[in-house]
Amino acid sequence: MTMEQRSFPISRVFELGRLSQAGADALIEPSVEERSRIASWAGVDAVDAFLAKIELRKLSPTRFSYEADVSADIRQSCVVTLEPVRSHIERHISRELVLSPSLQRAGSKAPEGEPEPVDEDGREEIDSLRYDLAVPALEELALSIDPYPRAPGVVFEPPVDPLDAAVHPFAALKTLKKRP
Repeated sequence: MTMEQRSFPISRVFELGRLSQAGADALIEPSVEERSRIASWAGVDAVDAFLAKIELRKLSPTRFSYEADVSADIRQSCVVTLEPVRSHIERHISRELVLSPSLQRAGSKAPEGEPEPVDEDGREEIDSLRYDLAVPALEELALSIDPYPRAPGVVFEPPVDPLDAAVHPFAALKTLKKRP
């Protein structure tokens, strides 16, 4: 499985319509089985730890604030040696969720199971007050993963060409360049 898969490996749905002016806190700490699904979805060897501390606030009946601190410990294989590489990821997410009834009537622009795109300013239009709190945390995790992890101190050395440079098929071109 890849990160581009339509469904997310875990879900934590929250009913934003029940959110009071005082707001609410939520904690996402997946089980071992859920972390295994996250690892498979994200294309890493393992997710040893994952924690998302989320603060929700009601800004108006149709606008909500989503703030989260996400931390994760992951294991990947070094692209050079295939040795395990451990990484610690810490990110802060800030989004403004805006209920857009026009998305409900017109149908969502995103395919089923995919969230709506987030604007550059962190604004996300939602079509329902039932919001999956895990999605932004998982998106941030996926974007933070090093696509080419290397073990500390490992340097890629390209293989040495076994052919002698003088015997190489393009070696004759060097002699043409040296003629006056």
